[in-house]
Amino acid sequence: MKKIGLFGGTFNPIHFGHLRSAEEIYESFQLDRIIFIPSAYPPHKKTERILAASLRVEMVQLALAGNAHFSLSEVELNRQGKSYSVETMAHFRQQFGTPTDLYFILGLDAFLEVNTWKQYTDLFELCHFIIMTRPGFEKKFSAEHLPVELARHFWYDDQKNGYVHRSGYGVFPKEITALDISSTRIRENFQKRRSVKYLLPPAVEEFIYRNKLYQAKDIESVG
Repeated sequence: MKKIGLFGGTFNPIHFGHLRSAEEIYESFQLDRIIFIPSAYPPHKKTERILAASLRVEMVQLALAGNAHFSLSEVELNRQGKSYSVETMAHFRQQFGTPTDLYFILGLDAFLEVNTWKQYTDLFELCHFIIMTRPGFEKKFSAEHLPVELARHFWYDDQKNGYVHRSGYGVFPKEITALDISSTRIRENFQKRRSVKYLLPPAVEEFIYRNKLYQAKDIESVG
């Protein structure tokens, strides 16, 4: 059975925090590959403050170059309207079929809001979850972090080190290296002409400078 990780986000821009987290998860969960999925119109973000999808895709492509187990999907960019995770997971479930285990990778901060997402209960019938703990959030994941409405449908599995849903899919916490890097900080550094060295891949940094992205004039147009 193949094991595919699905890592979504605005990637505005993609940086070493994203890449290192994905690499650690790839290794820890013995995944076959991880697919990065740039979002087009995230329902929970102000779309007018997000850089054009085509530019974000180019940056992701540059960042993933040279890593054979990382790849890119534009499925959310090719879909009309907002990017809903349940539709994305259903797409990959149909694409790969039941012989493949899908792992939806997201941070604890995002998972704590999952009950506000469209048809969120269906997600637990489609894939596993890998929950990354990040700097600024508590280290230990516990049952209280599960959606209240679904808590009774889970049990803790000591062997799997996670919470298993009645569907058979699980929620697995994963502590990642505490790289205190954020896209917001990177954008601010560009706008204030501060160094971004060692925060993101050189090829991405060069792309941003070459295309004059995240300049002071863009403060109100990117998020």
